[in-house]
Amino acid sequence: MSHGSEGSAHGSIRAIFYALGANFGIAVAKYAAAFWTGSGSMLAEAIHSTADCANQLLLLLGLKQARRPASADFPLGHHRVTYFWSMIVALMLFFMGGAFSVYEGIERLLHPQPLQHGLIAMAVLACAVVLEAFSLWGALREIRKIAGRQPFLVWFRETRQSELMVVAGEDIAALLGLALAFLAVASTVVTGNPLWDALGTLAIGAVLMMIAIAVMIEVKGLIVGESAAPQLRAEIEAFVAAQPEVEQVLNVITLAWGDKVVIAVKARMRDMETQTGLQVVEAINAVEARMQERFPSAQWVFFEPDVR
Repeated sequence: MSHGSEGSAHGSIRAIFYALGANFGIAVAKYAAAFWTGSGSMLAEAIHSTADCANQLLLLLGLKQARRPASADFPLGHHRVTYFWSMIVALMLFFMGGAFSVYEGIERLLHPQPLQHGLIAMAVLACAVVLEAFSLWGALREIRKIAGRQPFLVWFRETRQSELMVVAGEDIAALLGLALAFLAVASTVVTGNPLWDALGTLAIGAVLMMIAIAVMIEVKGLIVGESAAPQLRAEIEAFVAAQPEVEQVLNVITLAWGDKVVIAVKARMRDMETQTGLQVVEAINAVEARMQERFPSAQWVFFEPDVR
């Protein structure tokens, strides 16, 4: 598993641009098809793609703001601002994508409208599936670089890269939504009953809302203050314990900080009783330097020697 923060950040940016390009093209095609056919499912999908474009711009804004330098007011920098924007994106996915689709579906149920040029709508949806699959492929490729062979759902639960998690969640939601829209439009074309289009719009809304809730739950944990990912946390603890200057690790606390990690260590140093204070400090500095070389994302390491 890679722990390089710069590579991870660049991977997130690439994934966001894949999604932004795909969703912009998809949104334009969907709006044209929705206007031409009068399909509620297509309009719901168009609104969803528009929200996705706005979401990706917000994620890029968050990554830019995260690079602001540290200051007296923000001594550890602005890296965690990505969690704020990820939560905003999840909320937009829930309301602009999911809730709007549910509202549109209810309207279509109450006031059915005939579907026109259904074959055109199906062709647009098929093209959109290809573009969205390309976007998801880009996101998954970046995730594979970080997660290795770790299953996707495990990575989703354990990742601390909120922006990449949001992009992957959006792409999955979009593909599921497109599949539902295609089935709804096809059923309406075959049966001539606009009820299928309305039901498809409702189903799209439900899927978007469920995935948005899953993303919000994960991002909430990051905002509250989660540790580094379990595998990285275990590697850090093992690394500290293996240092020749350390006799026993008493406690290791890690905190995810955007693409960085804060580490606090309490340990009993070897031969601590016979060493001078300066020697203990030099030993701690040596351990900290090796930790930051081994884990580039560990920008802040706080080391406390203790005998308990």
